Amino acid sequence: MTGPAPLTAPISEVIASRLRDVPDFPVPGVTFKDFTPLLSDGPALRAVVQDISGRYQDRVDVVVGIEARGFILGAAVAYELGIGFVPVRKAGKLPATTHSAKYDLEYGSAVIEVHADAFSSGRRVLVMDDVLATGGTAEATCELVERAGATVEAVEVVLELCFLNGRSRLAGRPFHAMLSVQAP
Repeated sequence: MTGPAPLTAPISEVIASRLRDVPDFPVPGVTFKDFTPLLSDGPALRAVVQDISGRYQDRVDVVVGIEARGFILGAAVAYELGIGFVPVRKAGKLPATTHSAKYDLEYGSAVIEVHADAFSSGRRVLVMDDVLATGGTAEATCELVERAGATVEAVEVVLELCFLNGRSRLAGRPFHAMLSVQAP
């Protein structure tokens, strides 16, 4: 086994070398793509945040992070851009009035929420998460952002699992994946 790609490598190689597969998590038959090794590598994490931030400088007003791993990168990107951060959370976690959306994912279904007053009308939003799998979470988040009066400027993920065709659920919204995996 070779070590992680050097930070001079393309960002997709840096990411790929810092992911690990966890079989049968969270349920049997699902292989979880764990990016905690990327998070624990300070220079690699910084490279990812700077790469994303460079794409959206002066293009977005707020970053939305999807619970839970989207919080980590989303908050870091918002900080780097000098803009606000809004969490999209699992049902029942936000204290004020919310918009909610139910969605399906590769191993079940869930409900997510955002505060109803999270955005002023016309705000340009970057939606962030770690992985795009079936696209249900990202699609539901985009619908929540739009229902709250904002515009989805783009959806950004670290990893896209292309074989699950999640991109098709984003209804023509701008999308970028830092690393795309074609087969399981």
